[in-house]
Amino acid sequence: MKYLSSSLLLAILTLLGVGVVQVYSSSFILATENYGDGLFFFKRQLLFAVVGFLVMLGTIHMPFRWIEKWSWLTWPVGTLALFLIFIPGVGVRVGGALRWIQLPFGFRLEPAEMMKIAFVLFFTTLLHRKQNQLKDYPLWALLLTLVLPFVLFLKQPDFGTFALITMVGFSLLFAFGLQWRYIIAFLSLAAPAFYFLVMSVPYRRARVLAFLDPWADPEHKGFQVIQSMLSFHSGGITGAGLGQGQGKLFFLPEAHTDFTLAVFGEEMGFLGFLVLLSLYGFVVFKSFQIAFRCNHSFKKMLALGFGLIFSFSIFINMGVVLGILPTKGLTLPFLSYGGSSLIGFCILFGLLINIEKNLNEHPFQ
Repeated sequence: MKYLSSSLLLAILTLLGVGVVQVYSSSFILATENYGDGLFFFKRQLLFAVVGFLVMLGTIHMPFRWIEKWSWLTWPVGTLALFLIFIPGVGVRVGGALRWIQLPFGFRLEPAEMMKIAFVLFFTTLLHRKQNQLKDYPLWALLLTLVLPFVLFLKQPDFGTFALITMVGFSLLFAFGLQWRYIIAFLSLAAPAFYFLVMSVPYRRARVLAFLDPWADPEHKGFQVIQSMLSFHSGGITGAGLGQGQGKLFFLPEAHTDFTLAVFGEEMGFLGFLVLLSLYGFVVFKSFQIAFRCNHSFKKMLALGFGLIFSFSIFINMGVVLGILPTKGLTLPFLSYGGSSLIGFCILFGLLINIEKNLNEHPFQ
């Protein structure tokens, strides 16, 4: 039970607490205006945090041999969930994107959040078992199983998850011995493909242009990033104080989700931002440390993949909010409102701590 006092688990619990408080601060005005209850989002996020913590404990206790044997199934099951989104009456469209499945009691599930974890579980299984244990499966079936969800991500559309998982997959291949000629070939194909996927879609092209010069269209395409930077500027060194930010008063879009970091920066200031960044940095460090300590390649791949999912998610969200990346709808782990994201990252770190407490157990025995 010593893992219950591990520094990684304590850091995750701290992030859960900070996230619940942040949702309260960033959503109170919006919740009052839209639902007549300023605690609407706060109460839901608190419920998500409790459920996420319990799920994380359950994942920590899960026998690792179950993870080794059955974890690959999460990818095809997740693919089925992505298909359900496109069924009328089941999928929910918000802001032009069809990404959610309607659940009872007004809750929604975003399968893409779970697919981030499922990809690491499935892809590392493929890399580890390779051809000697996959020879009974046709190559076309494996490729179709791997690629189909990416097509569905673009169909939703959810280019952020598409890009994130692609980056993680390539990073794992690079880390575990992909030869340079394949790396060069991949980049030669990926660069023009990403350019086409971005520049051929009007709203994505507009986001890139707004990123390059947000002041060219300050009232429309550049509005989000300008308001985000203004919020950070208003916070100064020490911040306006918890609950005292002005950007969330309908100036800053998505103040409790994608751009919650801007609210945090305004209220907690540059010093608060450094503390949060240090906490994230510690969790990233511990994640990669677990991967480094693993003696077996499967566990090492899993731990590295989970660390990359977490790291890239932070990097992309912070890059967008700070104006150094084009606008992209990815949540900030643990701080943004949303049950799918919060519970998903709790599962991720439950698996990571499970790996940590089973470092000396040989997989696939």
